[in-house]
Amino acid sequence: MTAEAGRGRTDRGADAAVPSAPLAPSARLRRTTRGALAVGAELARRLRRYAWPSAKGRRNRVYLRDRLVALPLLAVLAFGALGWAYADVRGDSAHLRERLAPALVGLANARTSLFIAQGEAEENLDAAGAAGLGGLSERYRTRVARATQSLNQVTRSGALTVAEEQELRVVSALVVDYTGWIARARGHADDAVLRDAELTYARSMLCSEPIADEDRYPACRAATGSGATSIVDRVAGLERRLGDRLAARAAWGWGVLTAAAVAGPALVLFAAGLWRTVVFLRRRFRIRLSIPLAVAALPLLAVPLLTADALLAQRAQARSAPLADALAERTSPETETIAEERPFDGPDPRAVGVLESRIDGTLSDGRLAFLDGVAPFVLPVGLAGAGLVGGALHAYRREYLVVARPGAVA
Repeated sequence: MTAEAGRGRTDRGADAAVPSAPLAPSARLRRTTRGALAVGAELARRLRRYAWPSAKGRRNRVYLRDRLVALPLLAVLAFGALGWAYADVRGDSAHLRERLAPALVGLANARTSLFIAQGEAEENLDAAGAAGLGGLSERYRTRVARATQSLNQVTRSGALTVAEEQELRVVSALVVDYTGWIARARGHADDAVLRDAELTYARSMLCSEPIADEDRYPACRAATGSGATSIVDRVAGLERRLGDRLAARAAWGWGVLTAAAVAGPALVLFAAGLWRTVVFLRRRFRIRLSIPLAVAALPLLAVPLLTADALLAQRAQARSAPLADALAERTSPETETIAEERPFDGPDPRAVGVLESRIDGTLSDGRLAFLDGVAPFVLPVGLAGAGLVGGALHAYRREYLVVARPGAVA
């Protein structure tokens, strides 16, 4: 017996020492999936119990307790998500209209004005005697002043980061240096060699990769990377970065889509829950109309307006993105000069002023103006509604418990 028992213990010990075979990946995946489904089903059941309870077979105090928990939470969740999404869309629209679009317009104005100034300087200085006596043309001085003013407006627009503001200050300093070289060329108007050398250097400051063409005004291919040192290179780089930020703000963001996906069902459940609670109070408590619950339901009337306004704003943002791209890619000194010299020919769709007007009109018309300033109040209104619903249901439940207590009526 002892030997057999010893052998039995030895065999069991040997069996215990052998590790169990690991589960196959497919079996582990099935087990994980079943567990996740079970947890999800339990959460859905609990959520349905609080969000959509049935009054049949339930005691009044239990139903009121569930409503006291569910309806305020739904109100906070619904109006919190709606307020965040609406404020984000409205904020993007205001940022595009008040900051990014004016900054892009200012950069386009500065770039085209400098090209026009360079062309005017070259044309004036080719007639050396006339330039030496009468100086540079009025258009040259006007365009240089407009370029300087546009750069200053971009700096004050609030659309640039700190590094971009420093970059724009460098551009402004280069413009001052550039006009200094033009002034030197004018001072040597009678000396063709010095004049041409100074004009060439001024043009290299304006554009690092000039394009040979027969146009009245110079053309330029903006360089990138470490070679982007000229005025146009730096301005074009700022235009690209601002254009990318505008396109990013004009597109639907994951945060807004997620908030909208949360707010939609929560608002439906909140509205349906309020209605079912009013019906419950009318049938069980003989309360024909609960004034606090009716007041708490009033903000739901504004939800269609807020939704329509957000969709209009998003549509306007999407339509403004191609116009912003046109400011950086389609504007040219020739277009600006033709619009200036022949104002009665009709607006050119590639002119800076026309594109500015179209962007401003698109973003201004893409909203319901009477809802300006409403976005910060959406969440507080939801919190007030949640408090009103919670206070009313708590009062109904407490009154019911007092009346239902034995001996309370007597």
